[in-house]
Amino acid sequence: MPDLLTQMLDSQDWLLADGATGTTLFNMGLMAGDAPELWNVDHPDRVAALYQGAVDAGVDLFLTNTFGGNASRLKLHNAQSRVLELNRAAAAIGREVADKSGRRVVVAGSVGPTGDIMAPMGTLTHATAVEMFHEQAEGLKAGGADVLWLETISAAAEFQAAAEAFALADMPWCGTMSFDTAGRTMMGLTSKDMVKMVRKLPHPPLAFGANCGVGASDLLRTTLGFAGATPTTPVIAKGNAGIPKYVDGHIHYDGTPELMADYALLARDAGARIIGGCCGTEAAHLRKMRHALETKPKGPLPTLAQIETTLGGFSSTSDGTEPGGPAPSPRRGRRRAATT
Repeated sequence: MPDLLTQMLDSQDWLLADGATGTTLFNMGLMAGDAPELWNVDHPDRVAALYQGAVDAGVDLFLTNTFGGNASRLKLHNAQSRVLELNRAAAAIGREVADKSGRRVVVAGSVGPTGDIMAPMGTLTHATAVEMFHEQAEGLKAGGADVLWLETISAAAEFQAAAEAFALADMPWCGTMSFDTAGRTMMGLTSKDMVKMVRKLPHPPLAFGANCGVGASDLLRTTLGFAGATPTTPVIAKGNAGIPKYVDGHIHYDGTPELMADYALLARDAGARIIGGCCGTEAAHLRKMRHALETKPKGPLPTLAQIETTLGGFSSTSDGTEPGGPAPSPRRGRRRAATT
């Protein structure tokens, strides 16, 4: 029988994914420099509230509190021996929240980058990366995650190592990369490069796409890049709620719920099947996004000019795949005042 995410993609035109984990946990009292993953054991009630807030806002899919749950990242907190424990706990909390929702909700086991640079530029070997990703995957699987969700990756080699690890764990998965350097990932991949890479993977993802990055406009330009490469796998768009600003000692994102509703519609029109938010995206944003997607008909493929007018200017002149593109411009159009 197909996994739950595949069933839902087969029966629904689009799925709403969750928003920001870090933003919500900071609002609950997480301190800068602390490991959110430790809360899976130390404050399971708060982690359950994180998940429940997304479910109550109407998401079809939420990510577990395990973005930094690999041995390399946990070593910074002397918790490298607790990978299985912390990932299993996070997924188990998510499983309970999803199961009591009364509807189909996918628990996606979040897997972030190791934080190390892959060889030959860095010291992280392919074998070690596979081992770390596999360990985390087994913990999430044991806790009841429906799928694994690789996110915010910048290097093709790390993406490929994770895919191999997920095959060892015999788990379906999705994967997103962060395009934040003139339309490319930090390691130089373009949207078209990613489509080519995904096609060649022996254990391909159920869906792929982009998350985080600079802002919603840039992410949608990347989404159009995916569409232009004619992918055969469903596309994910998980953009930030506006642009981060430092206010009164804290980072705030200036994207309003209304702006994120506009973003969600443009993401759907650009070809994304799984649409969610990243940094700064809270329950209020998700509710507006769902309402917009449910009540507004699908439109034509958006133009770059339409995206810029609706969401604000792009951060670079090109998406990395061609010499031209929209020029940098101040954020304008329908951007609303900050609410986060």
